[in-house]
Order: sequence, then C-alpha cells, then structure tokens
Amino acid sequence: MSKTFDRFASITFLLVGLLFVIESRSISQSAYGSTVGPNIFPTALGIILILLSIRLLFETTKYKGQEGTKEPVQYVKFLIIFVSAAIYAAVLEPVGYVISTFIFLLIAFQTMERGKWISTIIIAGAFSFGIYYFFSEFLGGSLPGFPEF
Repeated sequence: MSKTFDRFASITFLLVGLLFVIESRSISQSAYGSTVGPNIFPTALGIILILLSIRLLFETTKYKGQEGTKEPVQYVKFLIIFVSAAIYAAVLEPVGYVISTFIFLLIAFQTMERGKWISTIIIAGAFSFGIYYFFSEFLGGSLPGFPEF
C-alpha cells in the first residue's frame, strides 16, 4: 500500500473506533437473560480499532520511499467477498451462526488464496464452532443456533 493511503486509513479507523466507544456508552449496561451487557462488545471493538489504527499511523512514519509501485486492484475478489458478506448477513438468522459463518469463511479463504482446502475447512470449522461455544457457554450470550428443519 501507499504511505498516503495508510495514513488516511489509520486516521479514518481511529475516528470510527472513537465513534464506537462513544456511542457504545449510550447502550444500557445490562441485558435480560445475558450476563454480558450489550455495550461490552462494541466498546472492546472500538478500543481494539483505536489501538490498531494508532499502530498503523506510527508505522507509516517508517515507510521507505517506494511511492512509485502500484499493486493491481482486485475488483473480482472484492466483489465476491462483498456479495458473500451481504448474503451471510441475510441468512445468519434463518440458517444459524455456525453454518453461515463456516460457509462464509470457506468462500472468503478460497477467494483470497485458492487451494489448501483441508486447512481452510479446519480453520473455518474451528472458528465457527469455537466462537459459538465460547460466546454462548462462557459469556452467556446468545447467537442464532442451528436451523430447525
């Protein structure tokens, strides 16, 4: 990437992270039937986004002078992942978190790097089941379960 783009992106993400933290403060602290309040996740995401954008901003000062090289824009990969993310959001509730996340991750991983099916299946499966189990069992939250066919 270019130094200018990275600097602009880091400032933009820093502002988005601040917006997440500020707006998550207006969400109620507790939720009925869940031990995790609805404000915890957006606040944590905002803080992580702020920290990562600050790191990117500092890393742009260490860039060498390679402004002349441009990477080709990969519109097809972007479009595939964008469409699959939109479909993922649409089918999350009826299909359930585990199955829809698994399929979305398969598509995204194979779009970014073709081949390596075994590692893709293992990572997508471990992530979908792991996050579902961790969030529902340890944190006491609720995600859309498996479909009832």
